[in-house]
Amino acid sequence: MIYYVNCNAAFDGDGTKERPFRRINEAARIAKPGDEVAVYPGTYREYVDPVYAGTEEQRITYRSVEPLGAVITGAEIVTDWADAGEGVWAARIDNTVFGGYNPYTTYVFGDWYFAKRGKHTGCVWLNDKALYEAESLEECRKGEVYPCSWDPEASRLKWYTEQDAEKGQTVIYANFGGKSPAGEKVEITVRRECFMPSKTGVGYITVSGFNVNKAATTWAPPAAYQDCMIGPHWSKGWIIEDCEIWGSKCAGIGLGKYYDPENDHYFTTKHVKSPTQMERDAVCRGQFHGWSKETVGSHIIRRNNIHHCEQGGIIGRMGGVFSVIEDNHIHHINNMMELGGAEIAGIKMHAAIDVTMRRNHIHHCTMGIWCDWEAQGTRISQNLLHDNQRPAFAKQLKGGMPSQDLFVEVGHGPTLIDNNILLSDASLRIATQGVAMVHNLICGSFTLVGGGTGWRYTPYHMPHHTEVMGFMTILHGDDRFYNNIFVQKYPADDFSLRNDSTDKPETESRVCGTFCWDEYPTYEEWIEQFDMDTDVPDMGKLEPAHFGHLPVWAAGNAYFDGAKAWKKERCNLIDETHEVKVELVGKEDGWYLETNLYEYLDGFACGMVDSDLLGRAFEPDQRFESPDGTPIRFDADYFGGHRGISNIPGPFACAEAAGKRLA
Repeated sequence: MIYYVNCNAAFDGDGTKERPFRRINEAARIAKPGDEVAVYPGTYREYVDPVYAGTEEQRITYRSVEPLGAVITGAEIVTDWADAGEGVWAARIDNTVFGGYNPYTTYVFGDWYFAKRGKHTGCVWLNDKALYEAESLEECRKGEVYPCSWDPEASRLKWYTEQDAEKGQTVIYANFGGKSPAGEKVEITVRRECFMPSKTGVGYITVSGFNVNKAATTWAPPAAYQDCMIGPHWSKGWIIEDCEIWGSKCAGIGLGKYYDPENDHYFTTKHVKSPTQMERDAVCRGQFHGWSKETVGSHIIRRNNIHHCEQGGIIGRMGGVFSVIEDNHIHHINNMMELGGAEIAGIKMHAAIDVTMRRNHIHHCTMGIWCDWEAQGTRISQNLLHDNQRPAFAKQLKGGMPSQDLFVEVGHGPTLIDNNILLSDASLRIATQGVAMVHNLICGSFTLVGGGTGWRYTPYHMPHHTEVMGFMTILHGDDRFYNNIFVQKYPADDFSLRNDSTDKPETESRVCGTFCWDEYPTYEEWIEQFDMDTDVPDMGKLEPAHFGHLPVWAAGNAYFDGAKAWKKERCNLIDETHEVKVELVGKEDGWYLETNLYEYLDGFACGMVDSDLLGRAFEPDQRFESPDGTPIRFDADYFGGHRGISNIPGPFACAEAAGKRLA
């Protein structure tokens, strides 16, 4: 059955084409397996809470009749502004408007949040542009540049809030940069979510073609309830496609965790267990609460334009397992730099078990993709990442995270990174093990290799399942580098930055290449440590080997412009002669790479890489393979083009392919 919704209908109806509903949620209360909800263009200021799940054979589909014509927003228009003097306007909102959740008394805060608690989940919008929150009315009046912002001039527009307890009102002050609110579209975020079931297990829903924007979402760390503007809420088989998703205070799309009252912001509220311990608890408690391939995950997130969210474009803990995230454009995430903590990225996934992230274009984010814990069977392939780096003029927020294209943290692999173009000044932050990098173009550095994880005992799983196999600290190594191109595009000088919530500076290398594994063993050196008399095994004698670095493999890589190779690597190309150009150029029809590096490969060829060559990640004893257990042969390039006998390093099968449109 098809239910019709049209907010511009003359009066509310019964969902027929002749008498459509005026609210999407009216259809969401009754749509059942096999039904479709067709939504006509217009602005729907409501929270959509689907009640019934579809099935694998009969999905429930919500479709915007006109692509992006139906707008679901968590914001409300405010027109009653009074001149408060000195360029500031004031509005009074009766608190009954907010129901049980007032975004102007709720702070962005919780576990793994490192910045100062001072920003509310609400926001003021002027013509679809977010204003910056001031900490005082005086700061709001001054309208000075916020030094951490990636858009300094935009940061002059401010808002400030306070409560009038006697009248039961929220008072909002706004500096619109000299504009009068009269004749402008001024909104405030009111609702916490836009499209998300309030209960778990509402699976097999398709959401297609909507503009979803402006919600007062809360901070979504991995051991807490992870709300978002749109998401499946701990269910299976959703498809979110062809949508524009933007303006979330925290998360845009959520593939995350259910609400567990016994482990929700536990560290923040009780302090007695470390947040890392509560992460381990969350994994095990999740299995009790139905975390399995049969009930959770297997979502498809595709062809969405996700932008201007301040925590993450896509956020998830455990609920995103076995999913595919493909062909999305994710950009301008955390650019206001009002929020700081360990959950900020274009895509931030915990437990991305058998998750494929492919053909995404990710840029101008504090981080591009961050795979934290249990990136087991994760494949990051054919993505274009660039400009995921803090501008030189922007001050680092205390509690803000460092920038890079990719961050893989405290997992055991196998994590596969292949056929990507990584153009930011830091390509990979690698506080993990069990990573394979194959046929990438890498212009930035590797950072945090082998540091800061000795106490991070994290789980690994039965291959292609959620069941926990064991826990182990991060030994580092067990990494493979085949057929990549490394270019020292950026200055090689050491880079200084703050460490998380402290003012203590850290120095990171900005030298590109695999040299940072120089002191790691080859496989032959590593396995030799375990030769002993098996009749009288000495466990204590082997302890240093059991807790030492794991081996590294590298071959077929090319290094240009000062990029440095692992000293034990063989069969590589090191070009110390030519000056290489690698520039990404935006044109009217898309993004192109301008480079001369293929002139200098000088006939260098490399072998074909496959699952047999990559072998098994050490701790889970799992092959680098497809989610269904079939082997991978890397005979397709960034575009899907065929690699034949004359195999060259990098993401393109031939030099001519490098000139094609990338995104």
